[in-house]
Amino acid sequence: MKSNIKLFISALFVLLVFNCKNEANNEAEKTVEKGTIEERTGQAFLTDDEGKPNCLQIAIGSPDHKTLVAAVQAAQVENALVNVGPLTVFAPTDAAFAELPEGTVENLVKPENKGTLSDILKYHVTPGNLSTTILTKLPKLGQANNQYVKVEVIDGKPVIGGANIIASVKAGNGIVHVIDKVLLPPVKE
Repeated sequence: MKSNIKLFISALFVLLVFNCKNEANNEAEKTVEKGTIEERTGQAFLTDDEGKPNCLQIAIGSPDHKTLVAAVQAAQVENALVNVGPLTVFAPTDAAFAELPEGTVENLVKPENKGTLSDILKYHVTPGNLSTTILTKLPKLGQANNQYVKVEVIDGKPVIGGANIIASVKAGNGIVHVIDKVLLPPVKE
C-alpha cells in the first residue's frame, strides 16, 4: 500500500514538472511570435536561478547603484561584468556619481559618448578576486581598459584611485567593492 502511494506521488510529481516545463516553453514560443525578444545577447542576458549572483546581478539588486547600472546599460558593457572571471569590480554608489560636476552623467549616457563611458566603466574592473587584504599589498592595478589605477594604503585600508571601499560583496565571478568615488581614467595621450 505504501509503495503504491509513493509511486502515485512520484508519478504526480513527474507530470507536474513536465507540465511546468511545457508551459514555460509555450510562453517562450509566444514571446518569439510576438517579436518581443531583446536584440542583445551574451552572458549578461542568461538567467540562472541556482548560482551565486555575478557582479552585474549584485549591482542590479542594489538600491545604491541605480546610476551605475544605467551607465553599464547605456555603454552596453553588461557582458564585461558577467565574464567567468574572476573579476574585481569597484562599484561607485549613486552618491558618488552625484559628486561629479553637474550634467556629467547625463552627457556620458548619450549614444555619441558610448566609447568614453565604456572606457570609464572598464576602468572600474580588474582581473582577479582581490580582497581588501590583497589590495593593501599592491601599488597599482591593471584595469580592463588597459590603464592602471593607483592603490594607496591609508590607516591600513586600501584606497583605490582616491576612492574608499565602504563595503565588499562576494560574487559568483569575483568580488564587488562598493566605493565612494567614481574612478576617472587618466587622459590618454
